[in-house]
Amino acid sequence: MCLIKFSITLLKLKPLDFKEKYGNWAVVTGSTDGIGKEYAKELARKNLNIVLISRNLVKLNKTKDEILTLNPSITVKIIQVDFSMGKDVFDYIQTELQDLPIGILVNNVGILTEYPMYFDEISEKDLWNIMNINIASLTIMTRMIIVQMLKRNKGAIVNISSASNLLPVPLMSVYSASKIYVRYFSDAIRSEYKKTKLTIQCLSPSYINTNLINFDVSFKNRYFFPDAITYVKSAIATLGRIDSTTGYWAHDLQEFILLFIPAGLITNFVFFKHKAARKNYIKLKGKNID
Repeated sequence: MCLIKFSITLLKLKPLDFKEKYGNWAVVTGSTDGIGKEYAKELARKNLNIVLISRNLVKLNKTKDEILTLNPSITVKIIQVDFSMGKDVFDYIQTELQDLPIGILVNNVGILTEYPMYFDEISEKDLWNIMNINIASLTIMTRMIIVQMLKRNKGAIVNISSASNLLPVPLMSVYSASKIYVRYFSDAIRSEYKKTKLTIQCLSPSYINTNLINFDVSFKNRYFFPDAITYVKSAIATLGRIDSTTGYWAHDLQEFILLFIPAGLITNFVFFKHKAARKNYIKLKGKNID
């Protein structure tokens, strides 16, 4: 089923005019690395003005300069916030976005633990960080922006989930749970607003060669694990055409194959793989952990 849906993008369809279809401005959270950065660049190439939201001011300014080099005719605005701070940051964001007609919101910001961990090993601070960054940020940013989109009856919300939403992931328990939230949330509000002209898309990529996955070098530089540039060029072509997808043909193939394998076997294999990755990372870093 997923392969059939994704095959639409393999057809040489005329690219959508995002600016005309959705509006002049795009907001991208977690926009200084990986998927978020490349998504912002691709939207800039499509002549949308960009709002970059992230926590590192140096990286924000660097990304802004890179985008303006790609397209000096657009406007790039930066908002420095740390979503791990929770509720307090959103009043500031709303003030900064006031009067900007946001056409596309990309909820990309996300975090996982430093390496695969048993649940009791995760600090309470890290648990709150994962919940604030992976769940609360997406929820509140969507609530903030969707109101104005509904008034104009156009706009797109792109929520970045993960292939880990397909099943429970041992040693990444809270992260995988947060990603099934993203998928269910996206599917639910898409149904709520199906009579409008809003696009609610959920992207569920498998492993991508980014800084987020830094605990297992075996995932790097493989044909089935693209870099962020390759992934985003593929994924952005699905916006406005496919509501729920991995965003990349090889990831769709992986998902399709998984449908025929008992979930328990997959969970056990992932547990085995993550235990090995955990052990290797601990050894590499010289951590004294059993």
